[in-house]
Amino acid sequence: MSGGPVPGARRPARAHLHRLSTRIYGPRRGCLGFSWIGDERIAVGGVPVGEAVWRLPEEGVTHVVNCRAPLQARISQDLWAERRVLGADRVIHAPMWDSGKPQPAHLWSPAVEFAAAALEDDPGAGVLIHCQQGRRRSAMVAYGVLRLRGYEPEEAARLILHHRPQAHLVPVYTAGVERWLSERADALP
Repeated sequence: MSGGPVPGARRPARAHLHRLSTRIYGPRRGCLGFSWIGDERIAVGGVPVGEAVWRLPEEGVTHVVNCRAPLQARISQDLWAERRVLGADRVIHAPMWDSGKPQPAHLWSPAVEFAAAALEDDPGAGVLIHCQQGRRRSAMVAYGVLRLRGYEPEEAARLILHHRPQAHLVPVYTAGVERWLSERADALP
């Protein structure tokens, strides 16, 4: 199912819950919104709050990678709202807590591949990768997408940190991406 809600249609109660809950449990000041990463059609940001989720298509977002833990997404209904706006086939969930510890690849690697494929297959695609604050989990996944698209580690990191100053590339997270990429390369014929 692709496409968003019918213009002018009344939004369901879940939309109101999303608007209210993201006001209470949204990103802190300085982490609102998202930042486009150069010309890569990748944006990194915090969870879209309130009415912002309904404006994603107007801002060039065609696909979303949601890096929030299941409980976070359930409380704020952001995953539901993103799927409602863009269509379930254009939103993927990379369910992670920001623990500062190694993130298992099975939680985030399908999202990296999803985003890279969207960018490769559709020259008009714009992928928003977000977590709670748009600082660590989303930066890790964006780093993985850039690395998968051929960027060297230093250049991928520089692009993210330059365009999203709030971002922090946690060394254990980027090491996990590098490990996954090497294992992925070893598995290719």
